[in-house]
Formats: sequence, C-alpha cells, structure tokens
Amino acid sequence: MAAKKVLWITRKLSDKSLERAAKDYDAIINYEDGLHSADEIVEMSAKVDAILPCHSELFTADVAARLDPRVKIIANHSVGVDHCNLDALKARGIVVTNTPDVLSDATAETAFLLMLGAARRAVEGDRIVRSGAWNFWSPSFMVGKQVTGQRLGIIGMGRVGQAMARKARGFDMEVHYFNRRRLPKEREQGAQFHDDIDSLLAVADFLSLHCPATPETTGMINAERIARLPDGAVIVNTARGALVDEPALIKALTSGKIFAAGLDCFITEPGGNPAFSAFENVFMLPHIGSATVQTRDAMGARALDNLDAFFAGKNPTDAL
Repeated sequence: MAAKKVLWITRKLSDKSLERAAKDYDAIINYEDGLHSADEIVEMSAKVDAILPCHSELFTADVAARLDPRVKIIANHSVGVDHCNLDALKARGIVVTNTPDVLSDATAETAFLLMLGAARRAVEGDRIVRSGAWNFWSPSFMVGKQVTGQRLGIIGMGRVGQAMARKARGFDMEVHYFNRRRLPKEREQGAQFHDDIDSLLAVADFLSLHCPATPETTGMINAERIARLPDGAVIVNTARGALVDEPALIKALTSGKIFAAGLDCFITEPGGNPAFSAFENVFMLPHIGSATVQTRDAMGARALDNLDAFFAGKNPTDAL
C-alpha cells in the first residue's frame, strides 16, 4: 500500500473536515490554531506534499520562491486568493485551488445582516438597552433608514453578489450592479447592469461590495467615489478590507455624507481599525461572513476534494 501523502493544515478547521483529512492523509494539524510566519511556512514546506491554508497565511512572491520543491499543491480553504501570489506559485509549478460556490449564501446573509444593522442603528440601539439608558420614547426616537424598496448597488456580481441580489429581491429592493462582464439576462433576474462604477454609485442608496482585492480594486471606494453616492447612503463590505479607503470612509461618516456602514473586513486583520469604534453608526463584525457550521464543513470538503483529485492524477475542479 502506498504511503499516505503528507498534508499540512495550517488552521483548525471544522471537526468533520479534520476527521476526513486524518483518515485520508498523513495530516499535520494545527490544533492550537496559531498564525504562521513566512519562515515557518517555508520550513514546513520541506516536510509535506501539500498545504491546506486559510487566507491568514501569506504566500508572497518571496515565500513562493523559497518553498521546498516537495510541495506540489496549495489547496486554499477560501474563495479569495489575494493572500497568494498566483504567478509566483505557478512559476514554481505549484497548483493552487480555492473553494468557490459553497460560501455564497452564508456571506450574503452576513452582508444583509450588516446592511440591516447599519441602516436600523443596531449598534446604538443595543447599547442603549444594555446600558440601562432606555428611558425615553417618541416618534423621533432612533429613526433609521428603511431598506425595503430602496436601491441596492452591488459591485462584483459573482456568486456572492448574485446571492445578495436574490435576498434583496425579498425586500423589494431595486438591484443595480457593476461587473466586469454583464450577466446573461436569466441570471440578472431584473437587476440593472452598469458598465461604469460611477454610474452605479449615483443610484446606490445602499452599496454592497463583493469583488476580489486586486491591484485595480485596492482603495476603489475612495473620497471621490464616496462623493458620487446619494447623500445618506449606506456602505457594506463583506469582501476584502483593501477595497475601502478607510480614512475617506471615516471622513464621510463624520460629515454625515454616509449615513452608516456595515463592515466585516478591514485593511488590518485581525484587529480592524480602532477609529471606527468612535462611530455608533458603524456595525462591525470580525470577518465572519462565511462562519456557519454548514459552510465551514463544505469549505473543508471542497478543499479536500481538490487535493484528492490532484493526488489521483486528475485536474482539481477549482484549480486557478
């Protein structure tokens, strides 16, 4: 019987994922769930045939150049691969995969949670009740921004963006979107396509970001683009923190140009941006968009499916 391939799992995945990995591979599992430095990643690469990382491990060009030739595949436990220098890894002959499809609904749910929480002043309301300060009511008390029937602008109409659009239709929202390519009409489901971001921004009472972080999209929501939004718009980000110019957003929240924001990701992670804590109209979560039991199990299964296919001599479904 051939020896099992050695697999390094860099973070603590779901129990179901780890059980399967331990059965099918000689798995080195990070039960302590700590982060790994670049040097640690390089050191481990000499001991394993494959790495199953999360977006918390950075495979920069420097790391890719120093990886041991023993490593043949990096099967990411994520959809986004901005933590991987794909060109540098491919130049080393390393296959890279991700886990699309399985986390779309969970992430869209979080986007909708953030949108509703930001619009309806959830942070402020929760604080008032918890602190015992709720001793007053009037028709003008805690008035927020209605979501139903409003215009939703989506940047990035991939799997998560489309899931967000489906959920928005349940709130009778008018959906507009910008994407690199227009969707087929049957997938638009009535959403209005914009071939220009600025055109989209002009009609976005709510703006939800669902595009990857690339050199072209980094800082795309900056002061100039925020100025193009309707006064009192709400910005939601469940994609990547790099998409938003955080000082520009803070300035717009301070001026009142932006009514509220819902953020699940930040430029600095973990930790976020402490400056946002001064704003009760910013509803924040610690990058947990896909954090449901079902989704974590499905992500682990998808990553392991890609590994199984690769070591069986097949092309992994999600090879990039």
